Amino acid sequence: MTSPAPDDPTSPSTGGPLAGIVVVDLSRALAGPQAGMMLGDMGARVIKVESATGDDTRGWGPPFVGPDEDISTYYLAANRNKESIVLDLKSDDGRTVLTRLIERADVLIENFRPGVLDRLGFPVARLHELNPRLVLLSISGFGHDGPEGGRAGYDQIAQGEAGLMSVTGSGPEDPQRVGVPIGDLLSGMNGAFGVVSALYDRERTGRGRVVRTSLLASVIGAHAMHGTNYLLAGKVGHAQGNHHPSIAPYGLFRTADGQVQVACAAESLWVKFAQTFGLDPVAAGMATNRERVANRAAVIDAVNAAFAELSSAEVLERLAAAGVPAGKVRTIDEVYEWDQVASQHLLLEVDHPVLGAITIPGSPLRFDDNAFSGGREHHLPPPGLGEHDDAIRAWLDEPR
Repeated sequence: MTSPAPDDPTSPSTGGPLAGIVVVDLSRALAGPQAGMMLGDMGARVIKVESATGDDTRGWGPPFVGPDEDISTYYLAANRNKESIVLDLKSDDGRTVLTRLIERADVLIENFRPGVLDRLGFPVARLHELNPRLVLLSISGFGHDGPEGGRAGYDQIAQGEAGLMSVTGSGPEDPQRVGVPIGDLLSGMNGAFGVVSALYDRERTGRGRVVRTSLLASVIGAHAMHGTNYLLAGKVGHAQGNHHPSIAPYGLFRTADGQVQVACAAESLWVKFAQTFGLDPVAAGMATNRERVANRAAVIDAVNAAFAELSSAEVLERLAAAGVPAGKVRTIDEVYEWDQVASQHLLLEVDHPVLGAITIPGSPLRFDDNAFSGGREHHLPPPGLGEHDDAIRAWLDEPR
């Protein structure tokens, strides 16, 4: 094996827990690319295989940026720390190059509809014939089998089908989607977790495995208490706005000039809260969380009344002094201008081949006290379409 060049993403100088791992990413849109990006954040070399027209998200917008306003910021959100090669997987050349990539890969990611990879000539049996150590991550909409396993899946469809929209919104008659593509993101996170688990298992067995998840499974996996509430107690959850279904007071409350959020998730916090704002913590219907949840409307009214003559800043100052968890609702621009966000190294500076120096969100993980997010210090910008065609083909021609 030849030593990688100093600026090669596979170089040990890149660092990270997954340095030396090669990921071939056939996925597009968001769930699969999210998984690939997470692995890339940890130091893996991620090779994104795209068609001649590129990942679907390259066309999603606005906004678009760049001199020709043709670079999708949506695409930029899910594709840092990757390289891009264009292959026509229906051509002999495309299948040959993909075969060579699979032979050298540790991980293959795909989110085709079930059966598509087989029709392209790469069923699981052949993948493991080419590379017995290969870990395959397969992400689908509704699962790879079962009566509806072949359905195409997009995030908002899955949010509705998996019940999430029924518990999100102002009330039962107002189902709402979550404001980010949470089904896709959770699927990517679950997929990345499955991959590292399979890589660890491979250290013991010497063989790769197939890791499967879906938008349906990932959203249901996030049901939390709604799942057990129904399965064990027969209670069907429903949307109830910005207040917790099992804790009170815990939610969004009005002040004289806006809104604040309060979380009294323990009885001791409720006592502190009540004493701070002149409420009786043991009043009828208020003494325990169970009573307060049963009398939620009265609790909400009492808290709103206590805040009515106070500004949001005054309320938050009092809550902080009392040690009661609370916060404001920030807009997206306020979040990225917040000094606490900067202190956590959640923003990355990367050098994009067209845009130049840009700032993008980074990994939510931070190791030790590193002054950077993710597992690698040097991060790559989201690649241009086919930007690394020649470099990847040249790497495949190197002796192993």
